[in-house]
Amino acid sequence: MVKLTTQTSEKNSLRLNNDDIDPNAFHIVKTLQRHGFTTYLVGGCVRDLLLNRHPKDFDIATFASPREVRRFINHSFIIGKRFRLVLVKRGETQYEVSTFRRDQGPADTQEELPDGDNLFGSPEEDARRRDFTINAFFYDPIKHELIDYAEGLPDLQHGVVRMIGDPDIRLLEDPIRILRGIRLAHMIRFSLDSKLREAMQRHAASLQGAALPRKREEILKFLRLDNPALPLLTSLDLGVLDYVSPQLAALLRDIPKVEVFLNYLFSFHDKKLNTPAELFAGLVVPYYLTLHGGQISPQLRAHDILNDEKLVRLMSNELGMFKSEQTLIAKAMHLMALFARKKEFANRGDRRRRA
Repeated sequence: MVKLTTQTSEKNSLRLNNDDIDPNAFHIVKTLQRHGFTTYLVGGCVRDLLLNRHPKDFDIATFASPREVRRFINHSFIIGKRFRLVLVKRGETQYEVSTFRRDQGPADTQEELPDGDNLFGSPEEDARRRDFTINAFFYDPIKHELIDYAEGLPDLQHGVVRMIGDPDIRLLEDPIRILRGIRLAHMIRFSLDSKLREAMQRHAASLQGAALPRKREEILKFLRLDNPALPLLTSLDLGVLDYVSPQLAALLRDIPKVEVFLNYLFSFHDKKLNTPAELFAGLVVPYYLTLHGGQISPQLRAHDILNDEKLVRLMSNELGMFKSEQTLIAKAMHLMALFARKKEFANRGDRRRRA
């Protein structure tokens, strides 16, 4: 374990300023500490603060049980069954407060522990359960202390995404970590540790058995990145994309078409897409255009899209899109066809006038 004070930032090359911390998250930590519970900011928010990035979310870990958090923090609600945690609401923003957890051991019987994921433990045990070393930091904003149980600081300084523990074991425990690792590397522009890359290649096929809704969420997170083409290409390079979306993998291997597809992907992504339907449209429409020579037929109807077996297989079986999202995209493409038809009529009129 490494424990550093961020008040000596020059000495430790750390850049973590409490002014960058969400005041509501700071207050939750302070309140739980005041009631005697060791409490930290944890995970990605600490990593992002150290990288001088603005954290999207501020997560909190504590010795307090969910009921104790609920008791001392107002506007809080216990959620989940497999992973019980507390959701704290402050206006439009939510904060997750989890109790330190540990892995189930041989002395823990099923009779005593009907839900092994809710075994409470120490901060160090909690850190060891996390996925990547740079996601396992704990930060005490009251004492200005950074705690690094997983030796993530060297990886942070060298720009490396490394798995905590044996990557072969950890990826088989949860194959979705393959996609999470690829996304994380591109999100913060780090490289994948060589052992992790090799393990990803070895266990890519395990993603076939991963739940489609979880794969869907990771694909959406790919699409929210500044350049979604990069995680897709890395997934292809590692042999991962074949087990997530075989049709996208085949397209990206088609040399004459891949550049066309990536250009469409970039142009659609530039529209600042936000909702899941919009994000998926920014992938599906470029896919369709690439396969159809960059053209949407003026006669295209929404039902043509929804009856396109290949396209529906991509949307339903590979991307995990909801029927409502598929319908929205089909209607949007029908509107594109109407515009194409209007343009075609206008061009005919121009030709007649010139004649």
